[in-house]
Amino acid sequence: MYELNGKRIWVAGHRGMVGSALVRRLEREQPAQILTVTRRELDLIDQSATAQWLMNNRPDAVFVPAAKVGGIYANDTYPAEFLYQNLMIAANIIHASHAAGVEKLLFLGSSCIYPKFADQPIVEDALLTGALEPTNEWYAIAKIAGIKLCQAYRKQYGVDFISAMPTNLYGPGDNYHLQNSHVIPALIRKAHQAKIDGARSMEIWGTGSPRREFLHADDCADALVHLMKVYSGAEHINVGSGEDLPIEDLARLVMGVVGFDGELTKDLSKPDGTPRKLMSADRLRELGWSPSIELRDGLADAYNWFLQHEEQIRASS
Repeated sequence: MYELNGKRIWVAGHRGMVGSALVRRLEREQPAQILTVTRRELDLIDQSATAQWLMNNRPDAVFVPAAKVGGIYANDTYPAEFLYQNLMIAANIIHASHAAGVEKLLFLGSSCIYPKFADQPIVEDALLTGALEPTNEWYAIAKIAGIKLCQAYRKQYGVDFISAMPTNLYGPGDNYHLQNSHVIPALIRKAHQAKIDGARSMEIWGTGSPRREFLHADDCADALVHLMKVYSGAEHINVGSGEDLPIEDLARLVMGVVGFDGELTKDLSKPDGTPRKLMSADRLRELGWSPSIELRDGLADAYNWFLQHEEQIRASS
């Protein structure tokens, strides 16, 4: 058991969706001291600056949700940025944390690290057993490197560095950019626009049959804090709900939450993508954690946040 009370805890990337959820969750661990630093104050791609910041601030524990993230379009359009920036963030923080004597570190990966055609549900052992999804392999390779760095530093130096692989996340602070967002924020924005326009229908890509798994960011943060406390092993741990649903059902749930009662149509000229992507949650359950936020409730929470920040979201995209 790694006790967080009384520790100095750095959340790298605290302004992102997962990072901000972690800060909210860690505030319940008082008298722990939460350390944060903005991108303007510290560029995590700068090796020297990252090392100096860690030496100066000496955190006891480090969470690493910091990353350059985006949907399929962004990953496929900016491969160099996604590979280079995420490699540097992982390498700089993990190496500098070891040098600064950090007691425990949790690196956050992504479900896209797994082979495109992995058996379902995807177990942790599926890593590196097949080809990646081509559209996001750049991001996936960087995240795999981060996992392997934690394992390498653990093996060579005996440090307690661990990794967790979250499923598709959503919630307050999500990215609602018109081109670069993931499926839930894209559907929320699309349904909301159809509602205010008085549209008769809302369109989704493909058949709507692919199945996906989703987890609220606050549930993810709770799982990460739990893992930081109870888990110490070289192998990464999946963090997910253990349940999935078709995209068509998700779209209808979003329409209901938003209050758009029009027709749902499908653009069959667009691709479906991977038929199913569900991660096994067995190991996380064995460690004593399960989610508490139902999907409909989580979607309502995400939509409320969108409404509160709609003007800012529209101005930025």
